[in-house]
Amino acid sequence: MDPRPDHDQLYQIAEGQAGYFTAKQARGAGFSAERLTNTTKAGKFLRMAPGVYRLTRFPGSPFEDLFVACLRVGPHAVISHESALAVYQLTDVLPGEIHLIVPRTASRRHPGLRLHTNRLRPEDITMREGLPVTTPVRTIADVAASGLSQDLVRQAVREAIRRGLVNRGELLAQASRRGGRTARLIEDALGGELI
Repeated sequence: MDPRPDHDQLYQIAEGQAGYFTAKQARGAGFSAERLTNTTKAGKFLRMAPGVYRLTRFPGSPFEDLFVACLRVGPHAVISHESALAVYQLTDVLPGEIHLIVPRTASRRHPGLRLHTNRLRPEDITMREGLPVTTPVRTIADVAASGLSQDLVRQAVREAIRRGLVNRGELLAQASRRGGRTARLIEDALGGELI
């Protein structure tokens, strides 16, 4: 017979993830596959995607698709590129797929997700709405490098500065570090900024 599952342990895991958790995390808290299924049928968990659940006592998140994507891909996934722009509400772009930066060793088989294997420094990552997301300055540099239109990069730069999420110095340092198209687009966007 299974040991009794630790509901408190699972709650603590899920609490830090806006109520979401993986089947693997549930197993770590003592939930067998059968018990996980039965608890879901009893209405205490909601199955969001294969292997991803939400405690019903937590409300759904407007970023539910991003939470599910991060949990599906693994613990080191970070929301990035156009998806991060959407989290920060810096442009009008509506991403057609979810963008994540993952370690080079991560599985690349996730339909509907756009996985990038760029290197991230700890200072490139922050938490926003309970999600691991690239910082605004890193996000702007990533979308500039990946081919986002000049108008949308300009909109992102100006909105991020207006809202105090970045400053000119941070953007110029990122532009200098990246060079090429990224530097040209960021410098162009900053050309008209007085802040």
